[in-house]
Amino acid sequence: MNRPRSQRLWPLAVPLLCLASMLAIVPAICAQLVRTPTPASTIPHTYFGMHIHGMVTPRPGNTRPAGWPTVPFGSWRLLAAYVDWPQLEPARGQWNFAALDRYLQLAEQHHVEVLLPLVLSPAWASSRPNEKSSYSPGNAAPPANLDDWQTYVRTVATRYKGRISDYEIWNEPSVRTFFSGTPDEMVALTREASRILKEVDPRNVVVSPSAAEGGTSWLDQFLAAGGGKYVDVIGYHFYVRHDPEAMVPVIEQVRRIMEKHGVGNLPLWNTETGWRIANHRSEVKPYESGSPVLADDEASAYVARAYVVAWASGISRFYWYAWDNGVMGLTEADGATVKPPAKAYGEIENWLVGARMKLCDRYSGLWNCRLERDGGYTGNIIWMSGTSKPFELLPAWNMSQERDLEGRTRNIAGAKTVQIGPEPILIENRAP
Repeated sequence: MNRPRSQRLWPLAVPLLCLASMLAIVPAICAQLVRTPTPASTIPHTYFGMHIHGMVTPRPGNTRPAGWPTVPFGSWRLLAAYVDWPQLEPARGQWNFAALDRYLQLAEQHHVEVLLPLVLSPAWASSRPNEKSSYSPGNAAPPANLDDWQTYVRTVATRYKGRISDYEIWNEPSVRTFFSGTPDEMVALTREASRILKEVDPRNVVVSPSAAEGGTSWLDQFLAAGGGKYVDVIGYHFYVRHDPEAMVPVIEQVRRIMEKHGVGNLPLWNTETGWRIANHRSEVKPYESGSPVLADDEASAYVARAYVVAWASGISRFYWYAWDNGVMGLTEADGATVKPPAKAYGEIENWLVGARMKLCDRYSGLWNCRLERDGGYTGNIIWMSGTSKPFELLPAWNMSQERDLEGRTRNIAGAKTVQIGPEPILIENRAP
């Protein structure tokens, strides 16, 4: 049976009506509204981070390096970029800084901050040089001699003093083939690295080892062993199997672990997250049975929603994985041909940077995140899971423009409804 139009729109209008307190709403309905406390700070350019693998050395199978990304970003994590310890010091005392020097030139040219992971043991320094790892034999084991680790950290920090200020200890130590040592051994590596980094330059920022999906137990053990005393930022990889909104309970869980160990005041960075995105020129297979490979529209929606819900949940940096990964990239496997979801990355950066997120609410699959800027600007980023539906606008908000992830704008002055679905839209009272 067809219901009256106002009744069909009512469920979608509930969050805005509850927020505005303009009408007497049944308390039980508004009680279903979940409000995420949002940071009061302005969203900085550095919130948008990126991984680029083949910028200097082409990725396997490619004949040329990747070009500089066509999307704006403010921070760059140099993982899987051929500048880990085994590449920088392939033999004791023999250093090769050519690639890292070039990365720094590019970063400075484009005004991008660099996060350098201090990661992997060269076989010559490894405590188990023949042990299998996700890389080369011996790379996942801790170094046999802390002196070698100390020399590595001091050499890098001294060479790049004033040019690199953000350092991350290792990568995904919760994965055995990435780090085969114990949390206590990782605390020792973190302690020595932090001591040296602060000696070289007290302004250096030390990011904790970033555990991966399912790594909350490892983080708990690391902090219980005292690791929190030696870091300025907690890093974590908020990979989730499906919708980006699934990051929210994981972020909340990590926050509880931080509070438990007395480091709840530290910034929390998402130093790596992404999804498999379909290529147009080569096949991308699922990571495992049942995990998604995203088509263009779905990937665009995931990119935008991930950045919105992460900031709303208190993440202050988010490094997308990756620009040119091959299976998780915003480019085709060649590292040069840009895929449509890259447009969404650039668009959501444009929507968020320089704004303040005043609230972010969810109600029965509907998300509404309100932005403000100086000069009286207001905007709402809105999306809803499932099929597209009409969304009733509050006249008092005086919204005049709608923007989508393609960068298109539409005049909505005087409109009573807009269509919402899985791809976020931005409605605003004026152009920023």
